[in-house]
Amino acid sequence: MSREALFPPGAPKPRGPYSPAVIASGRLLYVSSQGPMDQTTRTFVEGPFDAVARQTLTNVRSIVEASGGDLANAVKTTVFLADFDNFEAFNAVYAEFFPEPRPARTTVQSNLPFGCSVDVIVALDVDEPVS
Repeated sequence: MSREALFPPGAPKPRGPYSPAVIASGRLLYVSSQGPMDQTTRTFVEGPFDAVARQTLTNVRSIVEASGGDLANAVKTTVFLADFDNFEAFNAVYAEFFPEPRPARTTVQSNLPFGCSVDVIVALDVDEPVS
């Protein structure tokens, strides 16, 4: 399986930690959108937005790893933010979870009862990351 980020000439450079497009072959894992739920208490994490974002991405990573995948092989994410004023704060946490080359990403504002939600598509059976 291969995975390669594309930065086509003439395409706008991403404003955050993501690739404009990713080509992947082989099996793909589709993870449903996850929010900032604490798995022990089954309640949503509250407090500073970075804690909310970190819990959300920790939940995504847990599902990916339990399925035999790795966030390093993510090819696409969709991010839902309750408040777009948290865009930069989210990017800072997101960059901790997704190494280069980063997956393609869509970010939208959504009327969520909690701070954010993220879904991901991950390539499984990756021989080695594309450099």
